[in-house]
Amino acid sequence: PQFFLTESNMGQNRAIASLQHLAKLNSHVLVTAHTGELSESFLASFQVSRLWCSCALSWQEWSLAGSLAAEEWSLAGQLFCDFGDHFVVHDPTEADPVCASVQHISQGNPGIVTCVAEEGRGHLFSDGDMVTFSGVEGMTELNGREPYPIRVLDAFCLEIGDTSSFSPYRCGGLVLQVHLPQELSYEPLRKALMKPKIQVSNPEDLPRSRSLHMAFQALHAFRKEQGRLPRPRVQGDAERVLELARSLDEQQDPLDEVVVRAFASVSAGDLGPMAAFVGGLAAQEALKAASGKFLPLDQWLYCDALECLALEGAAQLTEEDCAPRGSRYDGQIAVFGADFQERLGHQKYFVVGAGAIGCELLKNFAMMGLAAGTGGDITVTDMDTIARSNLHRQFLFHPADISKPKSEVAAAAVRCMNPDIKVTAHQNQVGPAMELIYGADFFKQLDGIASALDTMETRAYLESRCIHYLKPLVDSGMEGTRGNVLVMVPHLTKLLGTASDPVDKTFPLCTLRHFPQTIEHTLQWARDEFEGLFRMPAENVNKFLADSTFLEHLEAPKTLEVLEQVWKSLRERPRDWQDCVRWARQHWQSCYHNTISQLLHTFPPEHETSPGVAFWSRDRRCPHPLTFDPDNVSAGQSCGGRVLCVMAAARLFAQTHKILAHDDWAAAREILRSLVLPPFIPQNGLQIHITEEGQEVQEAVDQGRLAELTQELARWRRELVEAEEMQIPIMEPIHFEKDDSFHVDFVTAASNLRAENYDIPCADWLTSKRIVGRIVPAIATTTVAVAGLACLEIYKLVWGCWDRSCYRNSNLCLSNSLLHRLQPL
Repeated sequence: PQFFLTESNMGQNRAIASLQHLAKLNSHVLVTAHTGELSESFLASFQVSRLWCSCALSWQEWSLAGSLAAEEWSLAGQLFCDFGDHFVVHDPTEADPVCASVQHISQGNPGIVTCVAEEGRGHLFSDGDMVTFSGVEGMTELNGREPYPIRVLDAFCLEIGDTSSFSPYRCGGLVLQVHLPQELSYEPLRKALMKPKIQVSNPEDLPRSRSLHMAFQALHAFRKEQGRLPRPRVQGDAERVLELARSLDEQQDPLDEVVVRAFASVSAGDLGPMAAFVGGLAAQEALKAASGKFLPLDQWLYCDALECLALEGAAQLTEEDCAPRGSRYDGQIAVFGADFQERLGHQKYFVVGAGAIGCELLKNFAMMGLAAGTGGDITVTDMDTIARSNLHRQFLFHPADISKPKSEVAAAAVRCMNPDIKVTAHQNQVGPAMELIYGADFFKQLDGIASALDTMETRAYLESRCIHYLKPLVDSGMEGTRGNVLVMVPHLTKLLGTASDPVDKTFPLCTLRHFPQTIEHTLQWARDEFEGLFRMPAENVNKFLADSTFLEHLEAPKTLEVLEQVWKSLRERPRDWQDCVRWARQHWQSCYHNTISQLLHTFPPEHETSPGVAFWSRDRRCPHPLTFDPDNVSAGQSCGGRVLCVMAAARLFAQTHKILAHDDWAAAREILRSLVLPPFIPQNGLQIHITEEGQEVQEAVDQGRLAELTQELARWRRELVEAEEMQIPIMEPIHFEKDDSFHVDFVTAASNLRAENYDIPCADWLTSKRIVGRIVPAIATTTVAVAGLACLEIYKLVWGCWDRSCYRNSNLCLSNSLLHRLQPL
């Protein structure tokens, strides 16, 4: 299972042999190898230290605060955490803080907060949550105070502290959940061994975990007594481990003797999938210790896949079947026998997806020897190419591989790990259009399919093919610290389900344009701004210049809008970078000052929809215009700085007009200081739609303006043609890319300025990128753990198991160290 080592490293120190491979994963991380004594004084110099089962320092000697201890013996693993007496968790939960708009707050003891119903539902707070208030008008004493504890009354009402002495509530405001730091205390290992605190997902699992706790201690005692591990499938050795477990159990807890014997009988084995799973869990706990993010394990965790030993044929294996062969797979043979190893080599598998989980599956297959024998083959397909953002979790890829096909690079990488493995790489998307390639002949020769997909639609299609051709499927997925593995065996388990992809959330236009309430609203507004400024005008201008009949084919009611857009783009065409900066500054003034000022002129803060009913209330937050300061570069940049927004817009505007942009901020500020904009003059009687129905009403087209624009643009085009100055295309449409920093810079800055207009808490750059790019969070620890669980199920499929009770569907949450493994239906 040590994928960084090859036969050429035999006889070398493992740390030194692995060092060069580890260093390649991230050039910014310093990795060194230590080959001296592993003393307690040496380990005390680290913030977090980890003990693995092969460590020379025994468990009984391991007593450092800020330590992790992890063991994996074939089909079972254990994890222990001790982060000291006063460990502070700064961010205990993975969930985003709950937020709600305020409709009313009563004066009383206690005060009652009524929340606005959003999207047909109430608030999402829970009893005991701590909250803060912002943007409340009238009862301003609530704004900026220390967090309040709340009590939930119903789906819309919360109870807070005494508000009887506060000013009367008028309108507006947000109530926001606050995740307060928590201080935890841990027992050192010597104490924790005797009185273990074992974390389980289900109380029914506690007796099994307690038996495993004693089994691991007994294994250490056996090793100390005999100078070796129990021999595979030797009954006498397993019985001795059981005797030691009984003698060590001072509390005389009931032992599950079947579990202890099974554990002992294969403890000399070593399985890559279990090592990957335990390693993923341990790595996440190390990150918790270093960062203070998420609640650490308290304090022991046990996991096992001993159900694999109940497979038909596995229980009858003998000592001879599991004896070492001098093979790289001896650790696996010790558990499943030599015949099973040969069967693994003959497998033909289809891996769909070579991304985060796909890379880990392929790595595990190489270590397991799947498709490394006669007739074996793995087909992996992925239509994507490698992006820089993939490198933090897809360790088969390196910076030199960027823009190369994922499947080809992944296949080449695992061939280096195990030269015997047969891997064929495709760059196809699995679906009906590819049935000439992935049809009956292809599926019928397969032994199984492993999917690592990010779309439910493709997963559902793949499942339908597996059912049609009676092929087993192991499906894996992840989001942040959560992961799952589902097993589907035709005629044995139920289908995976008919889930569909999450529908992209849409917001009413009037909400985005005039009444945003959340950062999601302002981000969508900023994303629409990007399209309306840097893509659509360029596309329309290019069509106008390339097609002499463009004006004739425009369809109402968008005709006038498109013509205005084309005319404005041609009229605003910049000559140089300075013009781009001026344009961006004028656009800033229009968006964040003039438009808001006009809205407040039409609907002043004191405006009432009817006597006694304030217009700016419930889901309408009263905005305020922003002022521009060209010298205020640093203030508020994380929340959308003024100059940052102007520079991002100027750069994109320059790109659409193929003008070279500059990074000289000092020169840009000089341009901004010298620019004098006309004062804003509000328009009386300007109609602003305040409902979705009103927004959708089609206004009568100004036929005179339409005719005028048509003639002007036609004349302008004729003059260009006659002057032979036509350049097609003269503009460059920009398509938003979530991995382009300049694109995200603009959207983040524009969104946060819009949020500032409406007193909405802003979002940082990474959060904005995740939301607007619709990015599913992915981290390496979850990836490796999920792939390990998936390969444990593939062992069972290779056995040809037809006992449903042996299979497990898994749900994993690393943020709170929970694992659910349930028999599929």
